[in-house]
Amino acid sequence: MKLLLSAFALVLTIAVATAEEEVKSEDGVLVLTKDNFDSVIADNEYVLVEFYAPWCGHCKALAPEYAKAAKVLADKESKIKLAKVDATVEPELAEKFGIRGYPTLKFFRSGSQIDYTGGREQDTIVSWLEKKTGPAAKELETVEAAEEFLKENNVAVVGFFKDRESKEAKAFLATAVAIDDYPFGITSSEDVYAKYEAKCGSVVLFKHFDEGKAVFEGEATEEALKKFVTAQALPLIVDFSHETAQKIFGGEIKSHLLFFISKEAGHLKEYVDPAKEIAKKFREQILFVTIDADQEDHARILEFFGMKKDEVPALRIIRLEEDMAKYKPPTNDLSAEKIGAFVSDFLEGKVKQHLLSQDLPEDWDKEPVKVLVATKFDEVAFDKTKDVLVEFYAPWCGHCKQLVPIYDKLGEKYKDSDSVVIAKIDATANELEHTKISSFPTIFLYRKGDNEKVEFKGERTLDGFVKFLEGEKDEQPEEEEEKEDKPAKDEL
Repeated sequence: MKLLLSAFALVLTIAVATAEEEVKSEDGVLVLTKDNFDSVIADNEYVLVEFYAPWCGHCKALAPEYAKAAKVLADKESKIKLAKVDATVEPELAEKFGIRGYPTLKFFRSGSQIDYTGGREQDTIVSWLEKKTGPAAKELETVEAAEEFLKENNVAVVGFFKDRESKEAKAFLATAVAIDDYPFGITSSEDVYAKYEAKCGSVVLFKHFDEGKAVFEGEATEEALKKFVTAQALPLIVDFSHETAQKIFGGEIKSHLLFFISKEAGHLKEYVDPAKEIAKKFREQILFVTIDADQEDHARILEFFGMKKDEVPALRIIRLEEDMAKYKPPTNDLSAEKIGAFVSDFLEGKVKQHLLSQDLPEDWDKEPVKVLVATKFDEVAFDKTKDVLVEFYAPWCGHCKQLVPIYDKLGEKYKDSDSVVIAKIDATANELEHTKISSFPTIFLYRKGDNEKVEFKGERTLDGFVKFLEGEKDEQPEEEEEKEDKPAKDEL
């Protein structure tokens, strides 16, 4: 019997070893397949899994940071493992976990999964994972521990509290729980206080760039501390990229000053560096961001602002919480003085929203379907003697392209009418203060008499439009075909 058990144990050991060998590793990241996925999740308490596609630009940008994070965790002998799944090779796994975009990251803790909500740089990945697997703030009991903590983190926040039950200490710890992207430490050591010249009750953000550190001032509430950390943890002027996009859009500061520059032309040194003092002055009110127009990936951002590359260098302000409202400076002067005046006027509400408009074509009204631009819109659409039907379209929209022949026939039908106007407007190049468009095509009727705006939701057929225009506006059937997806706003 003992011999039999020994043989069985040997076979089991070999089987386990063989199974472990089947899990390949690339740059310290485990390569998961449908055959080994469940066993890796079961055998490890903490696993972060990236579902990616080889052709995905965001995935390619994440790969080196993901590998560096895996190395950092391995060097710390952490229990946390990083893994990846090629969703194009393992479609069953992608479907099982509801993967709809790339990269998508899932964190498995004792087999239970949650969505990863951290950043895409080595330090933010590690910080998020350590927050999910340990205390919100690391205890720094010695100077050596504090030095190591600050050395290994590009950004770190330290609270100097002896009374952990104080209102300020509780606010600090609540902030540590709320912010996953940056590591927090806490200490009551007099030696650590002396080393960093910190007072009891203070909060200091240490960073390996700009001024090196920032000391919180004011009443230590969770809201104030969150704003302080998210503002001070970023460089004075942030370079927009795949890696920084989440920090830029996900931060507490929703007003951004955008520098459209050419790095090749030396605009960083000429225009951006002199503006750092201005950025410092306003850093908790407005985020300064550079966008390199030399990069092809950023062409769509220029397009969003109605700009051409030959207009660079240039400035714009965008306010995210107000339907992506844009603001343009009154001058192209990019001196620090003029930038400061522009930001001050914006914050005081003195700058009017900048609305895009194309130039009015000379033949805008020659065809049955009239071509509108923002500067001509109100004059035509709000003519109280006419019913004016307007299609808001995007040049790239598939549904809009399919609608063209039908809409042209509709224009032809009413070309001689004295009371009906059929019109269209490119909503990506023309913006209206009173009408915001979020999907394409959107079609509105501006009624004669009272100019009431009624959205067309019926069948996009010639008969459907005619019935709508001739009195069945209030009883229109819902169109089964969905509008084009909303334009992505994650990267402007």
